Formats: sequence, structure tokens, C-alpha cells
Amino acid sequence: MIITTTENISGKDYEILGMVQGNTIQTVNAVRDIGAGLKNLLGGELKKYNEMMAKARELATQRMTDEATALGADAIVCVRYSSASVMQSAAEVMAYGTAVKFK
Repeated sequence: MIITTTENISGKDYEILGMVQGNTIQTVNAVRDIGAGLKNLLGGELKKYNEMMAKARELATQRMTDEATALGADAIVCVRYSSASVMQSAAEVMAYGTAVKFK
């Protein structure tokens, strides 16, 4: 499955199958959240949150790809990501794009 943020794939003609998406809501455990709170006071990178968001992007991408595969897609173009805070220490990540089939 080709996944790209561009609108076109060089050298490929395709038909549009429709929008596909995948999302997840992730959180860190309370102990890690307390540690992050201390980091917030002292400054520095919140590595556990970075790991959480990376895992969330990976899972959202996989769910989007699974949806495209079910449609018979060969690629997903115009892929975008969005994230939102759902509650303290929890974030939603959504991946979405346009599923296409090569001609």
C-alpha cells in the first residue's frame, strides 16, 4: 500500500474510491503522568508522551490502511493527521486520506 501526503503519484493513473480514516485514543498511566507533571515544572522533553503519540499515529495509520485495503485500494493519497486532547493525559490521533485504485 502506497501512502503519501501528495495529491498525485508520479506515473500512475487512478480512480478515487473514497475517503478512509483510522483513529485511536491513547493515554499514559498515572505514574508516568505524575512524572510528566514534574518534567513540566522543570522543563525538558516528555519522552513517554512522545512514545504514546508515535504509537497512536502508527495505530491510526494501520486502521486507515486496513479500511483502504477492504475497499480494494492500491494507495492512499492526500494523507493527513490530526490530534486532539480528549481528557487530561489522553489524546486522539486521526489519520485520513483518499483511497485510490490504479487503472
